[in-house]
Amino acid sequence: MPIKILAIGDLANNFVILRKYVTKSDIHIINFPWDTASKLTESQNVEFFDSLKIKDQIKKINSIKEDFDFALVNTWAGARLAYLTGLDYIIYFVGSALRVPPFVKNPKLDYLRNPLPTLNVFERKFYRKVLDNAIFCVANSNDLYDLLKKYRKNRIYEIGIPVDTELFNDNAKPVKIEKNTFTFVSPQRIGLAKGIDIIWKAIELTKSEFQVLQVEWFLGQRTDEEKEINKKLVENSPKKVKFIPVFKRDDIPGVYSSADAIIGQMKTGLGGAVEREAAFCKKPVLQYSDPKIKFQIGDKQVTSPFLPQTNDPSTLAELIDKIVESKQFRDELMRKEYEFVKQVADPIKISEEWQVLFDLYMNEKNSQKKISETQIKLRQNDFLFANRLYLSKFRNKI
Repeated sequence: MPIKILAIGDLANNFVILRKYVTKSDIHIINFPWDTASKLTESQNVEFFDSLKIKDQIKKINSIKEDFDFALVNTWAGARLAYLTGLDYIIYFVGSALRVPPFVKNPKLDYLRNPLPTLNVFERKFYRKVLDNAIFCVANSNDLYDLLKKYRKNRIYEIGIPVDTELFNDNAKPVKIEKNTFTFVSPQRIGLAKGIDIIWKAIELTKSEFQVLQVEWFLGQRTDEEKEINKKLVENSPKKVKFIPVFKRDDIPGVYSSADAIIGQMKTGLGGAVEREAAFCKKPVLQYSDPKIKFQIGDKQVTSPFLPQTNDPSTLAELIDKIVESKQFRDELMRKEYEFVKQVADPIKISEEWQVLFDLYMNEKNSQKKISETQIKLRQNDFLFANRLYLSKFRNKI
């Protein structure tokens, strides 16, 4: 019998890819109806909640949870929902979810002047319980794993993010894009989180002729400060930048194939889906790669070959010019990046690592005491109290 897993709140198709490659588990994905979810993530065979109200989501999960052995989540919204409905759950940390956790007072992103809105003390305690009650916590990178160790001492793991190599490869058919000169594509969202400000400064310092096609989309604008910054980034973009609309996921490999090179993120020092997928399409990628971040390959820890190794705009400008002017440099960089992602983002290898974790849980499951309905109700009441709501208004307010 395959293991039945309910994946709640997929981001960047991580669970869609995992579902494709695991062999002994069935993964059903249910996603939140966020504005960009249907455009930026794979919608085929993905269920969406009918409502953003938590009470409706709880009702939905309660109606199907007995069909599954446990849940897999990678957002705090997904983890909260699994906790409130009494599901056993694994939290998969990607992006900033652990960098600005909701159980920390005045969480601060290094690229914003002001901290993010803080939760009250009861809300912070609630989310700390959400973290503590996860059966396992998994980080997708070495730096996130080190951060995870600050908040949790046991049952923590590091597993990378796989790439769908059936979709992203060098056989992708090009799509039509506006191209009359050397063309970079910049697919990541606009904002300081991805280092768009650094890219803009670097472009102004370049000497070669090229254009950058920047996908015009925004996500996670959590404060007025961030919204205002993003607005100014669009208004003050370099002349070499042209904005293009969001494209469907199935078209992304063709866009990469049509481009001459890809510009990735320049802020965290750690690559994301854009960089890995473009490298599998055998396109040269510029992405800030922090040499302090290590990747486990076999019995060795290695640094990423992606360039630059600093997010200084002048260094990036020099590399942009070199990419444009030297085919030899482009080809050599592409080769190194491709060989690297083949080892750290191989979907079969990573899916096998996940399956080991799933099997480990299933071996423990029979010895664990099932959470009672009373305990589930206490969790929901705890959440209500944390949000300063009266219990009698539960049905209408959540």
